[in-house]
Amino acid sequence: MSLHHYDYDLPAELVAQEPLASRADARLLVVDRRTQSLQHRHVRDLPEFLQPQDCLVLNDTKVVPARLIGTRTRTGGRWEGLFLQFAPPHFWQILGKTRGTMQIGETVSLHSPNGKSELLIELVAKNEDGTWVVKGEHPKLSLALLERIGWTPIPPYIRGGKPLSYDKDRYQTVYAAHAGSVAAPTAGLHLTPELLDTIKQRGSTVSTVTLHIGLGTFKPIAVENIAEHSMHSEWCSLSAETALTIQRCRSNGGRIVAVGTTSVRVLESAPAPFGAFERTTSLFIRPPYCFRNVDVLLTNFHFPKSTLLILVRTFGGDALIQEAYREAIREKYRFFSYGDAMLIF
Repeated sequence: MSLHHYDYDLPAELVAQEPLASRADARLLVVDRRTQSLQHRHVRDLPEFLQPQDCLVLNDTKVVPARLIGTRTRTGGRWEGLFLQFAPPHFWQILGKTRGTMQIGETVSLHSPNGKSELLIELVAKNEDGTWVVKGEHPKLSLALLERIGWTPIPPYIRGGKPLSYDKDRYQTVYAAHAGSVAAPTAGLHLTPELLDTIKQRGSTVSTVTLHIGLGTFKPIAVENIAEHSMHSEWCSLSAETALTIQRCRSNGGRIVAVGTTSVRVLESAPAPFGAFERTTSLFIRPPYCFRNVDVLLTNFHFPKSTLLILVRTFGGDALIQEAYREAIREKYRFFSYGDAMLIF
């Protein structure tokens, strides 16, 4: 249960800074829990590892342009923020970063990607977790407004967080449908319409769930005993149609193949007996968790000492996944959001 147990050394040059020209050309480290073996393939080979009875489950959340850039009205200093979620009735909950200390009542002029100052926001309340509630000077803070003034929320380990024009498309899955995430479900970034069509043609089904990624997914663990870590809640849903598809898959002897750790968290948050639901989840999967609804996992390579790495090692077996990460580093796999992938079955 020690956080230090989930640390590892990663050469900086293995952190992927750009997406590949073709999504499905990413390397795929195939981890077989039964034989305790590793195999080097590519994401385009994924259909070979699926059976006709299987059900592939995707997180269809859509990344919003959540990065906010602006100038403090009082000091003229640079300010950066991250939209987290809507706060009723027409406010936003955000994270903010600047030199010095911000005070309630201060205002910030937000700059859109085209360089214009388009919106003045006022900090109206600070929450216990360090996030802020802000309101607009005149307009209601809506998704449409965020789409106009926000920037693609590229993580800071990619080019220092500076987005390029292609990130708007590539930092988004091809099946994104429901806006609400501040980070991409990165395992899904590898999938293409052609690859999904091939999977369906071979008899497997493809279903979707939704989890809007927020603080809960990427908040650092600040305690040494991981059992003491509390996850932020994140909104998720599993439709009646998806529940029925998964139930049929189970009854036909198929496996549930989760694409990404966020899909895992939705599936494992489902009620028992398995069925549809819509609510927030704060599920933190760590040893000795016993998985109920996921059989196979497609995932990227994750940060040391992160809740995502802990989930993957809990699913794949601690020693085996440690060896898989060592192998990936030896073979110079690309890590994190724009990096390569791992299939654990």
